[in-house]
Amino acid sequence: MNPAPLRIGLSARLLHAPPAELGFRNKTLQYLEQSIAHWIMGHGALALMLPTLGFDAEVSRRKVSVKQYVDLLDGLVLQGGADVSPSRYGQEPLRPEWGGDPVRDRYEIELLEGFLASGKPVLGICRGSQLLNVAFGGTLFQDIPTQRAQSRDHVDAQLYDRLSHEVVFEPGSRLGEVYSGVPGGLVTSIHHQAVDKLGADLTVEARSTEDGVVEAIRARGSGFVAGVQWHPEFHAVNPALLSGDPLMTAFLQAARVARSTAV
Repeated sequence: MNPAPLRIGLSARLLHAPPAELGFRNKTLQYLEQSIAHWIMGHGALALMLPTLGFDAEVSRRKVSVKQYVDLLDGLVLQGGADVSPSRYGQEPLRPEWGGDPVRDRYEIELLEGFLASGKPVLGICRGSQLLNVAFGGTLFQDIPTQRAQSRDHVDAQLYDRLSHEVVFEPGSRLGEVYSGVPGGLVTSIHHQAVDKLGADLTVEARSTEDGVVEAIRARGSGFVAGVQWHPEFHAVNPALLSGDPLMTAFLQAARVARSTAV
């Protein structure tokens, strides 16, 4: 008998003020971008978006808890999206538009803490990687061009996911083991923020070859808690980009191990 497919939770993106033409006046939308769901599903796992349970939510926490989601699922993927609020790492936004989304921050950090406590794997993508760093006590460059003027362009509003650059894996990194025999590769670049001070118990896994900007991190220890600054879910359409398959395969294998050892 075949085992039940893995169930992977996807944190939701939030749209607090939808455009009027969508027809959701004064409502908040929670959504995912289909590529990230298809990336998970393409490896035989179920992708399930997790609605927020915010402090102002209409759902009573007596009815549904984050722990119930954690118990149900085998792993967590943190999507990209809005900036992490600088207030999370003790700073004021350098510009109003970099204030981030504190509501989403609270929700995702609560999810993250639940999965960490359970020993189940976590993978952060772009914003998700930055959130991991902040949750572990690190800080961010609020804007790479402003605070690291010598850096290459890491985002282009016109090119979007067609902007790319090379990354190199750190010697001895787990990411290097996942991509055995490959020193790095070409990845998407859609971010204006990046790791500044590295969080406690984290290690750098990859950097941009041109300017040394941190592009991947992981938590120390035997568990799978990692983040990449690029969007591997977008890479399938361009064979020149570093394949996302080894990363998702390693994440799902960690989820299988966690499921098999759960009490």
